[in-house]
Amino acid sequence: MQDAYLEQLARNTGTGLLRNGLLLATAESCTGGWIAKLMTDIPGSSQWFERGFVTYSNQAKEEMLDVRPATIELFGAVSEQTVREMAAGALGNSRAQVSLAVSGIAGPGGGSEDKPVGTVWFAWADPFRLRAERCWFPGNREEVRRRASIHALRGLEDILGRK
Repeated sequence: MQDAYLEQLARNTGTGLLRNGLLLATAESCTGGWIAKLMTDIPGSSQWFERGFVTYSNQAKEEMLDVRPATIELFGAVSEQTVREMAAGALGNSRAQVSLAVSGIAGPGGGSEDKPVGTVWFAWADPFRLRAERCWFPGNREEVRRRASIHALRGLEDILGRK
């Protein structure tokens, strides 16, 4: 995937947000703010990008996004339950009407048998719906993070296309 592809994907997503009169908030862990950067690289993004939360540590997830400590303790930071709370927390702690959340294991270490390197959980939320999805991406750290950023924006495009 080339940078032109990422730029076009972010541009299309921004156009969909603007067309629907929506603001976006991102809650990122393994992508480290890459999605927010992609979105804010687009001129005029202040019309549809409200804010980004980079919550790499568990404590940041709890403090900034209201993820319950028990959720992380029971299910882990890379789980459906955690990304759902991250997406809801991004909405609750911003003026956005749409959010996306990403938490995963980009590697090269940190994986386990049930959560190997490349495992990424996503969640997309608006005031009426919250959808989560698990993916596995092959590749090195940068490739996993890049693929996760692309998947997050594609998922958001799908949601915007249905509005």
